[in-house]
Amino acid sequence: MKKILFFDVDGTLYNSEKLLPASAKEALLEARRKGYEIAIATGRAPFMIQSLLEELDIHTYVTFNGQYVVYQDEVVYANGIAQEELESIIAFGEARNEPVVFLDDKQMIASVGNNDMVAASLNTLKYPYPELDSSYYMQHNVYQTLIFMEEKDEPLYCETFPNVQFVRWHPYSCDILPKGGSKAAGIEKLLSKMGLTLDDAIAFGDGINDIEMLQAVGTSVAMGNGHERAKAVATHIAEHVDEDGLAKMMQLLKII
Repeated sequence: MKKILFFDVDGTLYNSEKLLPASAKEALLEARRKGYEIAIATGRAPFMIQSLLEELDIHTYVTFNGQYVVYQDEVVYANGIAQEELESIIAFGEARNEPVVFLDDKQMIASVGNNDMVAASLNTLKYPYPELDSSYYMQHNVYQTLIFMEEKDEPLYCETFPNVQFVRWHPYSCDILPKGGSKAAGIEKLLSKMGLTLDDAIAFGDGINDIEMLQAVGTSVAMGNGHERAKAVATHIAEHVDEDGLAKMMQLLKII
């Protein structure tokens, strides 16, 4: 039976320096030689992983935490927050000086300039401050929006906007997802297209946005550097990403 491997990017494939370790690259290539399908499952946008996709010759990926799914370079599922709902969230944040950043499959656009929370968050992704267009979401299909606010203010947003979910990826930033949106939901869309089941999937991740994915698949691996909540639901825990944890676990699971 064909098996598919899903890899998160930051903290799983990429190490602390946002680089792909040689051991991880060789492990993925070896897994492909052994017949495994290789896929990415990330909160990032497609344009943010282009160099990684090219380096590993990957054409199947789940991006925006499940909101934009591609199989063999073909978009098989795309979803986003309803424009009216997004407008309400943006207005609420604007009144509190809490900006947003819009993402589609090709670019990232900020609602305001020179915001410290935006700069600090995107800097952890090694990404520059985006261009500005506060009305971008009105003219384009936006698949993910980032809201920039501190953790202490998150419950207020969750209470005010119960029809969406806020998934935190940085002390200053959350992804805004449709209710029920997750990497797991995107993976299910992809597996359905491929004629595979969740038991045919093995997932590797480290963050809070990986929890549903790690819970859903047949075999799941949380990195040693991962969030405790991710480790709690995984079937296996690897060593730290900086210590060749990914390759070592793939050997342990006899994938390679």
